[in-house]
Amino acid sequence: MAIRNYRPNTPGTRTLVVTDFSDITGKNRERGLVVSKHRHKGRNNRGVITCRHRGGGHKRLYRIVDFRRDKHGVSAKVAAVHYDPHRNARLALLYYTDGEKRYILAPANVAVGQSVISGPDAPIENGNALPLSAIPLGSSVHNVELYAGRGGQMVRTAGASAQVVAKEGDYVALKLPSTEVRLVRRECYATLGEVGNAEQRNTSLGKAGRKRWLGRRPQVRGSVMNPCDHPHGGGEGRAPIGRSGPVTPWGKPALGLKTRKRNKPSNRFVLRKRRRISKRSRGGRDS
Repeated sequence: MAIRNYRPNTPGTRTLVVTDFSDITGKNRERGLVVSKHRHKGRNNRGVITCRHRGGGHKRLYRIVDFRRDKHGVSAKVAAVHYDPHRNARLALLYYTDGEKRYILAPANVAVGQSVISGPDAPIENGNALPLSAIPLGSSVHNVELYAGRGGQMVRTAGASAQVVAKEGDYVALKLPSTEVRLVRRECYATLGEVGNAEQRNTSLGKAGRKRWLGRRPQVRGSVMNPCDHPHGGGEGRAPIGRSGPVTPWGKPALGLKTRKRNKPSNRFVLRKRRRISKRSRGGRDS
């Protein structure tokens, strides 16, 4: 898989960079594994906007993904690699030997016709799912469970992987993509390898319209609003914030404030906190 650059024939293609979709082999979705999903458009049950900048976008169906990998001991063959409009990773369509079909997150370098299996006795191969206690140290894993049997909740984005760094007692230490080192129960399952479609990080939408196709509405800087609309608004010309730091439209501190609870129960499982990203490196803008 590679990325595709366009000639600047129009303003929208001047900075457009997309994946070439050469890794997708299945053109039609598996009908038994898709369902319709109501799009909330950032509104609650009364129709009031509670999450701004959402709405519109192309209609899409939700693919049912098997994050649990609970068919232990039953081998499956990768029949095709499909596109998923709800995530930046690809999906691998599995045909199990007992006749069942399931979608899983497509691991990197997965090949059509490859066999995968899950279970405590599965071989150490890319795409197989095993409990963390059976995975060798230094291995890269993805789709990691936080609670045994609940299904993978961590490391699911395109190109992501966690590393098994230590084992002690009932817990296994994982180094997550955020550089955080965290303890996870040894009976939790994870899939070997990293998630495919790693080139997604090098893409560029090119124009605002492509963001609208994805269901994202425009964001407006608070400094260009009126004082009645945002605490940063008002003033003559390019006025400063007028406060000790940037705030949200509701006056709460923004851009850098730690929001994790100090006494959160899972704090004892975090061995090393993630590396903080400065405002300059992430391109911070006022809300």
